Amino acid sequence: MDIKPKFKQTEIGWIPKDWRVQSLRDLGYPVRGSSPRPAGDPRYFSGSFIPWLTVASLTGLSSSKLIVTETSDFLTAEGAELSRTLMPGTLIIANSGATLGVAKLLGIKCCANDGIAALLNLSKDADPRYLAYFINTKTDYLRNHVATGNGQPNLNTKLIGNFKLPLPPMKAEQEAIAGALGDADTLIDALEQLVAKKRQIKLVAMHELLTGRKRLPGFRTKWDKVRITDVAKLESGHTPSRREPRYWNGGVPWVSLHDSKKLEVNEIVETELTVSELGLANSSARLLPAGTVVFSRTATIGKSTVLGLPMATSQDFANYICGSRIHNHFLVELFRSMSETWTSLMAGSTHNTIYMPTFRALEISLPPIDEQISIVGGLRDMDAEITAIEAKLAKARQVKQGMMQELLTGRIRLV
Repeated sequence: MDIKPKFKQTEIGWIPKDWRVQSLRDLGYPVRGSSPRPAGDPRYFSGSFIPWLTVASLTGLSSSKLIVTETSDFLTAEGAELSRTLMPGTLIIANSGATLGVAKLLGIKCCANDGIAALLNLSKDADPRYLAYFINTKTDYLRNHVATGNGQPNLNTKLIGNFKLPLPPMKAEQEAIAGALGDADTLIDALEQLVAKKRQIKLVAMHELLTGRKRLPGFRTKWDKVRITDVAKLESGHTPSRREPRYWNGGVPWVSLHDSKKLEVNEIVETELTVSELGLANSSARLLPAGTVVFSRTATIGKSTVLGLPMATSQDFANYICGSRIHNHFLVELFRSMSETWTSLMAGSTHNTIYMPTFRALEISLPPIDEQISIVGGLRDMDAEITAIEAKLAKARQVKQGMMQELLTGRIRLV
């Protein structure tokens, strides 16, 4: 390994010679939050006295959001007396649950439950943002190698206090590193918000354009009320016998619930599983033509896309082969806009499903084909804009990841 002379080997790896290894307990006093008991007691919970921070409050918080500024619940004054109050600027670490090992800083005064740990009386020589950023590079390590417990792993205050990290001796360097990563987070956050805004704009456009509430310029023809099966042929998917190995892995793409993520794009061109020609010939499964609209009617109900090439599907899908009066991508966009409808049509005692007779009876309002094409074109333009922003977001996240690897190990120095 070619390590520069300015580095030294330590128990946590190579770090600059002038940096030191510190335990969190050397930099502050680790404590856990406290939860009033019994849980849900109205004397303590759902009040208005002070924000109530739980692991659930952190679950939906983006990794680019280092500062916690709000919670989903509040405690009463009586509840606050039975909890732990933390002040703005406090470094916190989730010690259990889905966000175990995630560090944040408080931007508010709040009470914390016992799923949250905090580092109190932080040394004036340590920058809390720097500590949080470094801890967040070790989340997987904390979850998989430090946390204890089989069913519900957790970090106790001793384990948190023993956690070691590299610390630049000058606080100014810690602040410079945290500032650079904060700038990266600011860009990521702005792009995340822009993506969310553009998606919301598209949802509104779908609601208006796909219902005829808003018409594109030049279109005035009245829409027809039709049963989908009058303009498209409905097919159910099928599954060849799994007891016959010869029916599987034969190279014929077969859409199943394993392809749930692929159903979110506008065209599916590959599948996780394949069947054989023999499997098709000896079952009710059939090869559907490219362009067929597939709709997930079980488990991941409501996901829809278009086959990019001939494929078969499992029985978990309803498939429409569109005729000349209906554009396949128009039907996909329409299906994606009908989430409330699908919820109302779900049935089944063991697993939610929508039965095939329901699809045979479905009626829609259908504009002329040229208007359908124009609507799809407008929505695809929005998709392209969202995709471009998402590409920038992915790049920004990649850049930040590289910055963390370089700055938090001292390979690049800012001071």
